[in-house]
Amino acid sequence: MASFQRRLHGAKYARNDLKYFPLWVRRYAESVTEEEGRFPVSGELVLGFSMSLRQSGTPAWPRLQAVQAVEAYRDLVLRRGELSLGEVRQALQRLAEREREGAETGAAGASGPGVEDERHLVGMIDSKEPACLQELRREMRVRRKALDTERAYVGWVSRFMGHCGSEDLRQFGEREIKSFLTQLAVEGNVAPNTQNQAKSALLFLYQQVFQRELAFLDVVSADKPKRLPVVLSREEIARVWPQFTGLRRLMFQVMYGAGLRHRECRRLRIKDICPDEGHIVVRTGKGEQDRITVLPERSRQALIQQIEAVRRLHQEELAQGFGAVYLPFALERKYPNEKREFGWQWLFPARNMSRDPRSGERRRHHVSEDYFAAFFKRAVDRAGIVKNAVPHSLRHSFATHLLEDGADIRTVQELLGHKDVRTTMIYVHVMNKPGLAVKSPADSLG
Repeated sequence: MASFQRRLHGAKYARNDLKYFPLWVRRYAESVTEEEGRFPVSGELVLGFSMSLRQSGTPAWPRLQAVQAVEAYRDLVLRRGELSLGEVRQALQRLAEREREGAETGAAGASGPGVEDERHLVGMIDSKEPACLQELRREMRVRRKALDTERAYVGWVSRFMGHCGSEDLRQFGEREIKSFLTQLAVEGNVAPNTQNQAKSALLFLYQQVFQRELAFLDVVSADKPKRLPVVLSREEIARVWPQFTGLRRLMFQVMYGAGLRHRECRRLRIKDICPDEGHIVVRTGKGEQDRITVLPERSRQALIQQIEAVRRLHQEELAQGFGAVYLPFALERKYPNEKREFGWQWLFPARNMSRDPRSGERRRHHVSEDYFAAFFKRAVDRAGIVKNAVPHSLRHSFATHLLEDGADIRTVQELLGHKDVRTTMIYVHVMNKPGLAVKSPADSLG
């Protein structure tokens, strides 16, 4: 056991794994016969161990963690990767998903004292949170809401609790919601989009979680000032461009060359890149809409090389028993093996594997938001650019420069994925030569 713990720390597992894997392996060791200081691992033994945990009322997710712990022991101590526990693990993953959605009716995790609290932990929901926040999280996960959206909604509902002075929000209604949203606009001086997000969070809580219809909310709206997007000129693009290297340089090329949002770029998958056809497929962009945009010819070879690098990384992780990625919506439940297919892998994977905050599964995610954004800010400063540019400015620059080159505005609208051409029209106002070529009267002085 001491050898396993040393190797576990050396393999750089997540903190929870370092804490709980030795405990599960110790329980597994008590159920099998020791062989020369080591514990045998086989599909039959692990299945029997999992069954004994189920009979004691242990839900599916802790049992899945136990199997993963035994897999780690197999890989690090026995070094016998040919012993596959994939079928046991996949079955437990499906059961854990059903438990999180409240749809399980079988014996795997029957209800009993303390089991419901364990289910909260299974879904990575803190049982110490207020009850309405736990209900909100569960409902959002059943509806497959994005993790960022869940965090934002939980934050606004928590602030609403503070406004009402109580955790029991069922006793409040339209009057308190109106007061809270109006206070945000008048005293909080928040942006209109921020107020709308708070309103959406409270409407979701009352209508979807509490199943309660709300009357018309006569709320004082926050003022929405008209602002032009920050656009980098071609000369500024040329100045900031050399600051980037490696993966960040490729992300810069793709965002500026294809007009992608920062989040869309981070979430590109291998199958979304079509070098032969010369385009990129953007999946579930803003508004959950798919679209096709241009693949920069300058980036073609670098993208092919990145795909091959991801292929090698994926093959190594498959050999180690990993290689799974997050799949959208219900695909993982319907097609449990798809998450290990190469086409679903992230084009820009993170350097290290991490624990999924919802499912608890250890896998490799895409690069974080700060990976590019923080470096972009420093690069802009080093290039001597004083504009308040952010990664999204590359998308603004893409649209503006296309229009300057004579591209049809409808074409630019499709490439950007705008529903309304009026949204695209804003770039006409920031072009170098908007409308007619006008000469300033000051230029004719003296």
